[in-house]
Amino acid sequence: MYEDLKYWYLRDHKLFRTLSYSQIKQLCIITGFKKASKGEIIYFSSSDLPRIFLLKKGNIKIVAVDDDGNETIKDIIQKGDLFGELTLESDFKNEEYAKVLSDDVAICSFLLSDFEDLLLKNPTLALSYTKFVGLKMKRIKNSYANLISKDAKTRLYQFLRDWAEQEGIRNENVVKLENYLTQNDIAQIICTSRQTATQLLNEMENNYLLTYSRKEIIIQDITKI
Repeated sequence: MYEDLKYWYLRDHKLFRTLSYSQIKQLCIITGFKKASKGEIIYFSSSDLPRIFLLKKGNIKIVAVDDDGNETIKDIIQKGDLFGELTLESDFKNEEYAKVLSDDVAICSFLLSDFEDLLLKNPTLALSYTKFVGLKMKRIKNSYANLISKDAKTRLYQFLRDWAEQEGIRNENVVKLENYLTQNDIAQIICTSRQTATQLLNEMENNYLLTYSRKEIIIQDITKI
């Protein structure tokens, strides 16, 4: 039953839909599967053999740690996304870890070396993977461009729009978001201080643009941010 569970977790993902049943069963042989709870650390970039992770359920954040011990949120990983050694290159220059944000997550993982072998044997999967990673890298590049060229308020509005588009429950122009991020998380994502992020969120509330709580964020009119 465990193998069947892994099969369906992979078969349901758009990256692997082009593979046959037997090919996915082969992939399941090299797959690790685990569940984790809120606050749990999933991996450290330099503490294990290089792996690629697939998030099947929940949300996590990728945190980079510099030489001085300062932490920065590098990315927010959502359901269906990949993380880890996506470029198929081992690079331990930067210490990174993944931390669970939602109540629980489900994750599949592959050893980098095994996944490389699988890509060599399956050109269709290799092409799909290249496109998948290319789109992800483009999104990250656009995010960095926004950080350089826009002020904190504009970055916050853009982040909320992107978040609403990806995960929001929309009713006409009202969008409800399950809030699994702290104000400090949001501040790190838009590269500003916690005080500035709090001030901007309070300003939005005072202007009736949103209501904010630890459990949810309700954007009153998504067309106004």
